[in-house]
Amino acid sequence: MTQLEATLRWKKSALEDLRVAEDMLKLHHFDWALYLGHLALEKFLKGLITHVTNDAPPYIHDLKKLSEVAKLTLTSSQNEDFQEITTFHIKARYDNVKNVLYKKATKEYAEAYMKKIKEYALWIQRQY
Repeated sequence: MTQLEATLRWKKSALEDLRVAEDMLKLHHFDWALYLGHLALEKFLKGLITHVTNDAPPYIHDLKKLSEVAKLTLTSSQNEDFQEITTFHIKARYDNVKNVLYKKATKEYAEAYMKKIKEYALWIQRQY
């Protein structure tokens, strides 16, 4: 697979996850919307890493660390947002772990972070 093919595969998968995240938000599955929103940003960043480094991205989920590998400079506000959005990644699918995100993911909270996620998705794509 070429660098371009790998980059496009990451981007296509990220766009699909973002679309499903928006669907989950409309269906009031706020925790799943945020989980998939994080996954979309992770994939956009991994596509950018592939594009910038011509190498496979690391097997990590931390958006700040992925941003560093992608050679992005984040503002302090972006750093804070990426730290918070990274918490949407559910490391285990056990009920007690999922419950933390579920409690946090109110309608207002999810809508605010989905707006940020979409803005960051566009910003990352402009870096390609």
